[in-house]
Amino acid sequence: MSSRPLERLPTIRAKLGSTIIFAVGMTVLLIFLILGYALRGSSQDTDRLTLLRVARRTAADATATVPNGIVVVRTDPNGTVIFPDDPLAGLPSFTDGMVHVGNTHGLEYAVVPVVQSGQVVQLVYATHAARGGGVFARVGETFRFLTDFWWQFLLAGALAAGISLVVARWLARGMTQPLRDMAAAAHRMETGDYSTRVQTRSRDEVGQLAVAFNRMSAELENLEQSRRDLVANVSHELKTPIAAIRAHLENLLDGVEQPDPHTLQVMLSQTERLSRLIEQLLELSRLESGELPLQREDLPLAPLVTQVLSEIDVARSDSGVVVESELPEDLPAVDADRERVHQVLFNLLDNAVRFTPSGGAVTVSAHRHNGSVEVHVADTGVGIPAEHLPRLFERFYRADPARSREDGGTGIGLAIARSVVEAHGGHIRAESELGKGSIFTFDLPVASSTRNRRDA
Repeated sequence: MSSRPLERLPTIRAKLGSTIIFAVGMTVLLIFLILGYALRGSSQDTDRLTLLRVARRTAADATATVPNGIVVVRTDPNGTVIFPDDPLAGLPSFTDGMVHVGNTHGLEYAVVPVVQSGQVVQLVYATHAARGGGVFARVGETFRFLTDFWWQFLLAGALAAGISLVVARWLARGMTQPLRDMAAAAHRMETGDYSTRVQTRSRDEVGQLAVAFNRMSAELENLEQSRRDLVANVSHELKTPIAAIRAHLENLLDGVEQPDPHTLQVMLSQTERLSRLIEQLLELSRLESGELPLQREDLPLAPLVTQVLSEIDVARSDSGVVVESELPEDLPAVDADRERVHQVLFNLLDNAVRFTPSGGAVTVSAHRHNGSVEVHVADTGVGIPAEHLPRLFERFYRADPARSREDGGTGIGLAIARSVVEAHGGHIRAESELGKGSIFTFDLPVASSTRNRRDA
């Protein structure tokens, strides 16, 4: 059956029901033909029974009506034909007083004896021409059988089709319920509602589709929430420096403030903050889209870490936090972009120093692991609550929003760090315990030249 007619049906239930009805109809028809061929001989038995009834009726009443196609012959016990005048040759003679049916010389016959005073006085034969043999005869007998019993076959087929239709609709309803639920959920998604989930216990393809749909709905819901958070956070981050600049400009226009160096410096700082935020957003966008190419090289980590530590000492000289490196001397070089790795290390170390109380320590360590170099930035700071760890590398997400703003953070440094590490084919993660500190870990691939020397 071509799939094109099914495409015109509006529902899966209609398609499934039509397919099952067609399959059942073809099966019933085939069974009927096989039965008709197998039972084609039953029509011959029916003909012989008809001959027997005619012979009995004629033996009892010589004036009884004989159906068309049947010839009645009367003989004496010795086989001499009494009636008709034109005898049929070849009929056997029976003297045992029993009823006989048979086939001889192209004739089918039934013979009934006429008994008087315990003696057979006459034999009454009912005969007609025997059916021919061969393929055409068998086909004809088959269709004759089907013709004789067509209404029984029609009734059985109708009952089978009706039962199949009921079962098909019942099965289709259960099979397509998750699909209807998904269609309804998809319509709600068009209006921005991503909270609907499809309930199913099926383990077949429809059940797997429902599970995938629920997973997609959850991801879309998270994505929509992230989008809303991003819009809100970007709006807030942009609003803060713009509001500050506007306030100073209004004060200058009203004569409340004078354009002295201090006021101009404050306005310049807010402008730089706004510019820095926009640049970081653009950079993060390019990193996530893959538009920012990496200048990879065989990069030794020890000199780079030393450089970043010196920059942190200058930037956070009044923090009272000890920052040190514990990199091993035999640490292999990595295949990475120097500027991007510098950016990751600076972000992680700057965050660690900012959230570590005076007198604490921040340590950078690394070791080789399965073709990569794992770098650890550990601090003895306040720690991060466990519920914040899964979202720590999202854009603008802050475990302590108030303190981050005071320190001038934009909330996207860790998001940039994640994008840089993932662009190198690595992963970044965080572990933390409240009151004891945090450990940020990321891995970078070992440089190919170092790998080849080690393998050699």
